[in-house]
Parts: sequence; structure tokens; C-alpha cells
Amino acid sequence: MEQGPDVNVEEAHRAAGAGEVVLLDVREDHEWSAGHAPGAVHVPLGALRQDSVPMDRPVIVICRVGGRSAAAAEALAGVGYDVRNTAGGMLSWAAAGLPVVVDGGGAGQVV
Repeated sequence: MEQGPDVNVEEAHRAAGAGEVVLLDVREDHEWSAGHAPGAVHVPLGALRQDSVPMDRPVIVICRVGGRSAAAAEALAGVGYDVRNTAGGMLSWAAAGLPVVVDGGGAGQVV
């Protein structure tokens, strides 16, 4: 399967919130702990394996600015995932005023 075009943060937020996609955050543990998108699934890029991400829905990958998520999206597309990268990553997510949370639901920040 081919990797589709990048999506913007608003589309990623809408699709993830509607349960239409798996929002996959591939940042490192300390980045995730500081703040992430609500409902995202965390698998650091270095730990990403085909069996770490469900295939029952399309996947939208996100990182800090878009480089790691682009690499993850390319790898997942290569093994059959319907996948997109998030343009601008979590920095754009936060700049757009979209929610950033920590585990437990409190307010987070992008580092």
C-alpha cells in the first residue's frame, strides 16, 4: 500500500477524535510524557514494529515536527498500512490551539 498525502493537524485531530484513525505518536518517552494529543497511541520510532500498530483503521503518524513521523509512515506503508504523516507535527498541533495533555488528562506541553 502507498503512503497517502500528509494531513494537517486539524484533519488529524478531527479523524482521531471521531475514532476513524489510529493517531500514532512516534516521539521519545520524555517528549510523550511532557504532552501529547488526547487518544494518541505511543510507540517510539526506535521501538516501532509491524505488530505494534493495529491495522483495523488507517493510521496517522505524528512526531515533533514531521521528520520521524514521515519515516514511520513510509515504513508502515511498506508493510501494508493505510497511513498518512501529520504535517508540522506536535509543534503545529500546539500552535493551532489543539489540546495537548499528559497521562491522566492534565494540560501538557510540546518539548
